[in-house]
Amino acid sequence: MSFPSTEFRLLRRLMPVALLAALAGACSSSPAPTSYDLSAPTSRIRGAAGVQVLVNEPAALQTLASQQILVKDASGTVSFLGGAQWADNLPRLIQTRLINTFENASQLRGVSRPSSGAVADVQLISELRSFEIATPSGEAVVEISVKIVSDQNGRIMSGRIFRARAPVAAVDAPNATRALDEALSTVMLDIVRWVSGSPLPRREEPGDLRSEAPAKERAPT
Repeated sequence: MSFPSTEFRLLRRLMPVALLAALAGACSSSPAPTSYDLSAPTSRIRGAAGVQVLVNEPAALQTLASQQILVKDASGTVSFLGGAQWADNLPRLIQTRLINTFENASQLRGVSRPSSGAVADVQLISELRSFEIATPSGEAVVEISVKIVSDQNGRIMSGRIFRARAPVAAVDAPNATRALDEALSTVMLDIVRWVSGSPLPRREEPGDLRSEAPAKERAPT
């Protein structure tokens, strides 16, 4: 009976290590995905002056709560565009751009996210329902449900669903992200118009409180 030589045993031990190194090298050589940002439109929208608003991060299903760019076919099957991603987690990115849109377009006294610790009159609670390229129609589809909630008592004051579509020239990263950005800009401006035109409560500042009139002196008897 012959036994493996020392060189053979050494080679057999090194083979798994060499294979892992080769796989790691192959993975590291693949190009990093290109990151795409979303924009915040600028407009002039009147109303709701003096009101402070907190914009919450939209709730979303797992497929939307990532940096992936979604494509949905006629059967409803979801896939992702390869080699491309959003610049941040999508709900957080939309929250930031919606805050920017309020700052660019509205006359609100202040707008921020809840983590800022700011005292607000109302909060915007939202859900990201659709943010995808629909291949049957060749369109970018954006749908966001929004509720205005009183920050003082938690009561829902109003709610609405906002939708927009934009044509897609081709299902590739540059065209898909451009169309989704266009549809989102329409939705965000509609949200700002709706909030600015709604009757919103306003916390009274100490300077806004009217001092009570002094009591009349009783006439001497």
